[in-house]
Amino acid sequence: MKHKFDNILGTVGNTPVVRINKLAPPDVNLFVKVEAFNPLGSVKDRLALGVIEDAERTGALKPGQTVVEATSGNTGIGLAMVCAQKGYPLVITMAESFSIERRKLMRFLGARVIITPTAERGLGMVKKANELAEKNGWFLPRQFANEANADMHSRTTAQEILRDFEGDRLDYWVTGFGTGGTLKGVSRVLAEKRPETKIILCEPDVAPMVSSGLEQPHNSDGSPSASHPSWAPHPQQGWSPDFIPKLAQDAIDTHRIHKVLRIENSEAMRRSRELAQHEGIFVGISSGATFAGALRIAAEAPKGSTILCMLPDTGERYLSTPLFADIAVDMTPEELEISRSTPGAQLAPPPAA
Repeated sequence: MKHKFDNILGTVGNTPVVRINKLAPPDVNLFVKVEAFNPLGSVKDRLALGVIEDAERTGALKPGQTVVEATSGNTGIGLAMVCAQKGYPLVITMAESFSIERRKLMRFLGARVIITPTAERGLGMVKKANELAEKNGWFLPRQFANEANADMHSRTTAQEILRDFEGDRLDYWVTGFGTGGTLKGVSRVLAEKRPETKIILCEPDVAPMVSSGLEQPHNSDGSPSASHPSWAPHPQQGWSPDFIPKLAQDAIDTHRIHKVLRIENSEAMRRSRELAQHEGIFVGISSGATFAGALRIAAEAPKGSTILCMLPDTGERYLSTPLFADIAVDMTPEELEISRSTPGAQLAPPPAA
């Protein structure tokens, strides 16, 4: 693999697969694919590059045309990188509930961010993006239904997995779903090339859309017409908007998914912290959720099994979320005790109230 690139976009993909040593059962081989190694820190960098380059090839995106997309943040951050490098203005629509770090990152990269009401959920930000695209003649990537999203994962993510496990067992592949691009793009390649690999899908316990068995209301083109009846707000940002995207539904309809696991928010956050504190792997809440699912599979898998778990993004864009709620800013009592154990460089005591 070359290490000298013409621009930042050449660094998208080829993320590492890392063995879990302390948190995995001793008789199971548990690996994680750390998508935080993408240049802007998430798996959505792949999607962003894939949909923009596909639109350039087909002529759907003209030089200098504005791009507009609805996103919980990671896709927008990836698009901001791609559009900055390629010279496209970018407008993002994002519900107010998503972390402020994401807004700041996108604006820092030159994007304009339009905030939509929390009460209107993901469908509200999608509706706003559609309105802006129609009114202004802007290009809308439609990440939740764009086949170029899934195709990018078939060309990159899936091929990397095949390469890294060539000649080795791969019994389970564990993932969540956001747009459904990773799920659809990778699962169809594994079904063809590694049919022995079981596909494990994770979703928030409070928003069990896939495992509920209830149908997603949708329009004739497959786009959602209303929120899914089983959805509820949850902190696993990037995972499962308030509807099952068309790409995710496509993957579900192929019946390749072996099992669906419901992950509680507290478990997702605990596993994210454990990855950081025991393995040195710094990831977000959705990564903690997929890892929680992988550990459940590891606990029941036959001895010698090999599991690969997708870790979608970095933990840095969750600083203002409940994931970091218990992380102190000032010194803890234990840290103060360590500091006071030697006389030098002592902070002044805080002023009296």
